[in-house]
Amino acid sequence: MATHQLTAENFKDIISDNDIVIVDFWADWCGPCRSFAPTFEAASEKYPGIAFAKVNTEEERELAGSFNIRSIPTLMVFREQVILYAEAGALPASALDQLITQVQAIDMDKVRAEIAAAEAG
Repeated sequence: MATHQLTAENFKDIISDNDIVIVDFWADWCGPCRSFAPTFEAASEKYPGIAFAKVNTEEERELAGSFNIRSIPTLMVFREQVILYAEAGALPASALDQLITQVQAIDMDKVRAEIAAAEAG
């Protein structure tokens, strides 16, 4: 599956139309971002059922700002429109595979119950 270019205009659609979305916040001038790009692309080919998206923080400053992106690359994982992971730093391929496996195994009913309890309390 091709990697989506995520913008303020298509963000809601991509997040709501896909069960799992992995977002890479990056910039052209960022060396670690350029180093991580092939790993991210390879994962997008390996996991066709997952949406992979990239946010160019230079072009999408408002979108990056809305997620308080302070360091790049930053990887963010959404499942059923819930952010399950958000960390700065490039991951090696094995760690990205491990993250994807963990995200796929999460019981989202339990996550939603925990969110509801936290909001109620």
